[in-house]
Order: sequence, then structure tokens, then C-alpha cells
Amino acid sequence: MQAPPTVRLFDRTTPPHVVTLVLMAGLTALSMNIFLPSLPMMAEWFGTDYGVMQLAVSLYLAMTGLLQLFIGPISDRYGRRPVLLVSITVFLLFTVGTIVAPTVEVFLACRMGQAVIATGIVLSRAIVRDMVDESQAASMIGYVTMGMALVPMVGPALGGMLEEAFGWQASFSLLLACGVAVLVLVWADVGETAQNRSASFAAQVRSYPALFGARRFWGYCAVAAFSSGTFFAYLGGMPFIGTVVYGLTPTELGLYFAPTAVGYALGNYISGRYAVRVGVIGMIYAGCVLTLAGLGVQALWLAVADMPALLFFSLFVVMGVGNGMVLPSANAGMLSVRPELAGTASGLGGAMMIGGGAALSALTGALLTETTGAWPLLGVMGASAALAVVAIGYVARRQRQVMGA
Repeated sequence: MQAPPTVRLFDRTTPPHVVTLVLMAGLTALSMNIFLPSLPMMAEWFGTDYGVMQLAVSLYLAMTGLLQLFIGPISDRYGRRPVLLVSITVFLLFTVGTIVAPTVEVFLACRMGQAVIATGIVLSRAIVRDMVDESQAASMIGYVTMGMALVPMVGPALGGMLEEAFGWQASFSLLLACGVAVLVLVWADVGETAQNRSASFAAQVRSYPALFGARRFWGYCAVAAFSSGTFFAYLGGMPFIGTVVYGLTPTELGLYFAPTAVGYALGNYISGRYAVRVGVIGMIYAGCVLTLAGLGVQALWLAVADMPALLFFSLFVVMGVGNGMVLPSANAGMLSVRPELAGTASGLGGAMMIGGGAALSALTGALLTETTGAWPLLGVMGASAALAVVAIGYVARRQRQVMGA
């Protein structure tokens, strides 16, 4: 088992401290969800309907997926540190644009530009894989994302309170301040971990077939995409359900995000604590089945009885636990097929995960109406969870074939 390297906080000659990795990834998560309770008010501010304003979620996710195709390879070629510093700086510029945007079109363009902060999640995973082996990576990624889960727990609630006190722009002002702080932290603490960089993009591209031809890699990508798809569908539908179906205020809506985030943190803890003992595939299986079972119970309950808002949103804690168990191991698996291409694997896998999430988020938003209630949301989430179970079954079968060869 590979020994973890020495880490010293604020020492650029060593790998970054775990706190830095958590805050890098946390800024990405905060950018994704802090403004969600404000979507109905933002639609009114810009004089557009909710479907257009919801593009602030789906277009952001789509651009995040596209950028991840390039973030990984570029960081494999030029290193993790310079890519992080440049991308956070660009994020700050586009964040200023969202605050001063005069029209919804300008806002959405700047919102898409903010997606460059995806480097925080992509490279936090790649840096972990640079430092330790597969089973340790699943455990360490679990702990990193457990800390990161605090952000979606408090972000929407904080965003809702900021909107009621100062207007929707306050959430983006907070993002700007947090981005400046993370930029300073990355500059002071992140030492370069990509030690086996290729001499050129041409040399790097020549090694891609070994990754792209690995069926286990694509299987792990599918697991991550469908598992996270349940969460992104939730992001796309929850503001509508909370506001239109249950009549929640922005602050109440933000607070109801907490159960899912609490569940995700718990799932991350389970992954961090037991991934080495249980194994990557065993942990993924357990999380996928738990997610599907939780959604099934929720749909059955909704079919036979009215559900108050607190109960409806609290039951998503099960999905959070399942995702928290699945995603660290799925990410560690896809990064370990070809460790020398960890950045590329993280970017490509993340692109599939986020791109699929963008599609499911947009689909959920389009299907929801006042008459349908929450059923389209549960339907899309359930279908995505079922496909995740199928995908991990394929990975397990392929693993047995490889081990038996």
C-alpha cells in the first residue's frame, strides 16, 4: 500500500493539505447551489419565466461538463497548480459579470463562464490520486467530499437568507469573496503533484486509446453519471416543487436542502471509513441499491398519502447517503484504470457525470407543472438510480473477467 506523502499547510513544496482540497471543491459546490432559492425572484427581476431562469442551472452544468474534457488533459500536461490559479481568476471575473448583468442573456453568459471553477472538483480528485493508490484514494476522496458536503448543506439556506435581506445579487457577492479567499489559499498551499507529465499534447493523445479502450473505465463513468444524475435531477426540480407545490419562502426552501446534504456527508463518512475494507465495487453496490430503495419508498408513500413538505424533502436524506457512498469509490475507480492519466480520466468522467446531470436537470424542469406535482421528479430520479445499479453490475462482471484472465 502506497504511503501518503508528507503534507505541510502553506508549504508549496508539498502536496496541498486536505483542508485546501475541501475548500477548492467546496467553492465549486457553492457556485452550483447557493442561488437556487432565488431562482423565482431572479425570473421576476429579469422579466422572464422560470424555465428560462432555470437555465442558470442546466447551462452551467452543461458548460461544466464540456470544460472538464479539457481541464484534465491540460492539467496532466502543464500541472495542477497553474491550471487552478488561472481558472479561479477567470471565475472571479465572470462572477463580477453575474452581479452587474443588465439582462438575463448577459447573466446566463456569465453564469456559463463561472463553470470554469469545475477545476476545483476535477483537480481535487486528481491530486488525491496523484498522492495515494486506488483503495486509499476512495477513502481520502470520501473524507474530502464529506467536508465539501457542508457547503450544499448551508449554501442554499444562506442564499435564501441573503436574498430576503439584500436581494439575489448578495449570493453572487458572497461567491466573489469566497473565490478571492480560495485563490489566495491555493497560491499559498498547493504544491505540484503531477510528476509524470507528458512532453507534449501529441505524446499525451497517443496514450488515450489505452484509457478509452478500457471498458471498466466507461463502466465507472456510467455509475458516477447515473448516481449523480439523481442529485442533479433533484437540483432541477426542487426549487419548483418547493415554491409552486408547497409554497415555501426562499429561506425555507434553502433549509430543506439540508437533509440531502446531511445524508451525503454521512455517506461520505461511511465511504471514508469502510472503502478500504469493503472495496470499491462493494461500496458502490451498497450505495446504488440504497438510493433506489429510498426513492421507491418515497414514491410508494406519495402514492398512498399526502406528504407535508418537511417529510417529502427529509426523505431525500436516503438518496444523499447513497450518493455519498457511491461517488468517492466510482471516482477512485475511474482514476485508477490508468493512473498516469488521472487528470484526463477525472475530466472525462466528470464531463459525463455533469453533462448527464445537465440533461436530467433540464428534463426535470421541463416536465414539472402545477398539475403533475412531484411525480416527474421522482420518475427521473428513479430511472437514473436504476441505471446506476445496472452499470455497477457490468463493472463487477468485467472485473471478474479481468481477474480471471
